[in-house]
Amino acid sequence: MKLWKGRFSKEATSSANEFNASIEFDKRLYKQDITGSIAHAKMLAKQNILTKEDCEAIEKGLLGILADIEAGKVEFTIEQEDIHMNIESLLTERIGEAGKRLHTARSRNDQVAVDIRLYLKDEISDIKELLKNLEKTLYTIAKAHTDTVMPGYTHLQRAQPVTFAYYVLAYAQMFKRDISRFSDCFDRMNMLPLGSGALAGTTYSTDRKFLAEELGFAGICPNAMDAVSDRDFAIEFLAACATAQMHLSRFCEELIIWSSTEFHFITMDDSFSTGSSIMPQKKNPDMAELIRGKTGRVYGDLMSLLTIMKGLPLAYNKDMQEDKLPVFDAGDTLKASIGIFTEMISTMKVNGEVMEKAAKSGFMNATDAADYLVSKGLPFRDCHEIIGNIVLYCEQNGKAIEELTLEELKSFSDKFEKDVYEHIDIRACIAAKKSEGSTSFESVKAQLEKLEKEMQF
Repeated sequence: MKLWKGRFSKEATSSANEFNASIEFDKRLYKQDITGSIAHAKMLAKQNILTKEDCEAIEKGLLGILADIEAGKVEFTIEQEDIHMNIESLLTERIGEAGKRLHTARSRNDQVAVDIRLYLKDEISDIKELLKNLEKTLYTIAKAHTDTVMPGYTHLQRAQPVTFAYYVLAYAQMFKRDISRFSDCFDRMNMLPLGSGALAGTTYSTDRKFLAEELGFAGICPNAMDAVSDRDFAIEFLAACATAQMHLSRFCEELIIWSSTEFHFITMDDSFSTGSSIMPQKKNPDMAELIRGKTGRVYGDLMSLLTIMKGLPLAYNKDMQEDKLPVFDAGDTLKASIGIFTEMISTMKVNGEVMEKAAKSGFMNATDAADYLVSKGLPFRDCHEIIGNIVLYCEQNGKAIEELTLEELKSFSDKFEKDVYEHIDIRACIAAKKSEGSTSFESVKAQLEKLEKEMQF
């Protein structure tokens, strides 16, 4: 029987009931719904809106329902539409009239709003822990490869020599921002909507600040209409998920390229690779490819909720029932992706010799050769042109810059001296970087120390 049946003269059809119901997906909010209801009952009793006896019966009944749900003893029904009405109906069946009094001074509009905020607060805490664990893994990898030289790229073309530690630390900075982004989202989300009623508040003398304290919120939503119609916090959560998933995808793209025979910079562990049903020799980086693919799915979740919300008038509209599926899916997908990615990179093999060999080709010391000439008094633009001519000469003669004789170098500029070879050695190119945040060995050491301090390993 519907809890709102009084105004209606006809029963909903079975197809309408099925289409209207959200219990199949919002049932995962059972714990948050019960937590919010217990706090609400306590507040009503505190304000003498509910008797102490009714409050105790409600709390005991709700805790019993919670235990039965977690023991798999409860079957939710489409007839009761959603998690809120299912639990309230069960409560009334178990404790009688007191159960009917629980919904005093609240609406499902503010009830679902508090449930989803409570859920996302927990979700954010879980995601941040996973990201911190990923940061620790990146730190460990970087610390082990401070002396591993590799090519740095722009436009996927070899650009300047860097260390693998430096490369990994670039991603560490991305995930560090993700942690901060989720923290910011949490702070804005951490305001209590419960007590707002359907949209205009309530005639009862409630204590919303008490509710906020009971449920661990920093404060209360100041406008009841905004409180029940706001889903900015969920959109922000999805945007943070999409950004973090994008960072994972970028790293996966590089790992997929690097694990190819053409690069062979890394070797994926067998436990995170798959084979082919027809080609016996294949070893595919499927975990990385799946993370890359799932990024589109999380983007879709964000666009879904943005589209749902874009034309809604104030206050609550049934469209907003559709907020949960993208929120649940994005959180689940991101958590799974971070977890498998962390395991995958912790087991991969870094082929340092191959990386260093690649770093010694492609004229990646060209910029350093130009800087050498600048140190001899020539304008940078002139130096840029001179080294460009040298690179062209090297390509035509199958040589690297450091393989040219001093006589050959002097044919392009008389500023070249014997000390040029000290400046264009690959490791010297790395070590020579002086700016803060650079790839130099000293800078990478400082970046590792800073990350260690910030992440409190």
